Amino acid sequence: MSRPHIVIVGAGFGGLSAAHSLAGAAADVTVIDRRNYHLFQPLLYQVATAGLSPAQIAQPIRSILRKASNVRVVMGRVTGVDRQRRIVKLEDREIAYDTLVLATGARHAYFGHDEWESVAPALKNIDDATGIRRRILSAFEQAEQTDDPEARRRFLTFVVIGAGPTGVEMAGAIAELAHVALRYDFRAINPRDARIVLVEGGPRVLAAFPPQLSESALRSLKRLHVEVRLGKPVSECDERGVTIDDERLEAATIVWAAGVASSSASKWLGVEKDRVGRVVVGPDLTVPGHPEIFVIGDTAHALGPNGQPLPGLAPVAKQQGAYVARLLRARIAGRTAPGPFRYRDYGAMATIGRRAAVADFGWLKVDGTLAWLLWGMIHITFLIGFRNRFVVLFDWLWSYATFQSGVRLITGPDSH
Repeated sequence: MSRPHIVIVGAGFGGLSAAHSLAGAAADVTVIDRRNYHLFQPLLYQVATAGLSPAQIAQPIRSILRKASNVRVVMGRVTGVDRQRRIVKLEDREIAYDTLVLATGARHAYFGHDEWESVAPALKNIDDATGIRRRILSAFEQAEQTDDPEARRRFLTFVVIGAGPTGVEMAGAIAELAHVALRYDFRAINPRDARIVLVEGGPRVLAAFPPQLSESALRSLKRLHVEVRLGKPVSECDERGVTIDDERLEAATIVWAAGVASSSASKWLGVEKDRVGRVVVGPDLTVPGHPEIFVIGDTAHALGPNGQPLPGLAPVAKQQGAYVARLLRARIAGRTAPGPFRYRDYGAMATIGRRAAVADFGWLKVDGTLAWLLWGMIHITFLIGFRNRFVVLFDWLWSYATFQSGVRLITGPDSH
């Protein structure tokens, strides 16, 4: 009897968790990803603001799964799924499956203004992060070279759109870069003159957190000299700047952190989806009517115990990946499958620069230095590979002691 073939599309937190948990199972597993590395997305903003290098938050997928002899890694871009033939379509080949796990993550959404993407890049992968880093550092260089006060003001104005965790962390990191790391590096400009504006259409920053932690985050942002505009959405965005409500703000660097949409998985499957494109799944994370297809992570519209969709967070994806692996192992062994998926919420965290963060553990709410230390320890623990943990820890300690940011390199297209 041939072994079942499990295909996992996506090597993010969910897909990798499933693949890890299926190591040694009586099945052949194929992991497909368009990139050859697993990325620790929560620290991408530190790459974008020159705090860490890409290699410190990424690890080759083959290296991570090298000890799992039943797991094969394929680098390729998936273009579709044929449910009837049980085929995953890639650009240059087809791969048959007995069971399919879609963990394709999410992409940024511009709410009907896709033309803004070229001037307001979002942060989802290493290319995004290094591109934003190039824009930020180049803006300081161009401000140094111009004698025009208005042009200099525009180069030294940075706008972050969206005040969720990514936006808050990005705004705080840019402020620290300007006020601390770069403060002695220029002669014609004072980097501390940089203006960092965080724009949020809602009434408060970190809307998913309790109000008292949102207020704490707002105070921390103001201490970092970040201007926070609440209740005023961006109505226009171009290469010269943004329009906030009816106010025009000239800015050379704009970063989008306002929203995400699901991947193309719902289009591939042709099944029910929610308003942001996530596939509606059952309690066991399968597509209704297709027990051989699982959808997890940011790609899935799965309900929590309160009847609300689970958030697009790394812990959700990791727990779903491990659950699917347990269910598949039970199927293969002919055992009773586990009950419906239950998410264990261990809390949420966001950092706002050095020694400032907020943490909501439900029963405990923490802010300030203690939350920042907890945030650092938890994120380092989640990094894959001892070397990455050690390097990131050393880099953070060095940066903390010397007020220096060590990866201030302008690279990539047009970096000259």
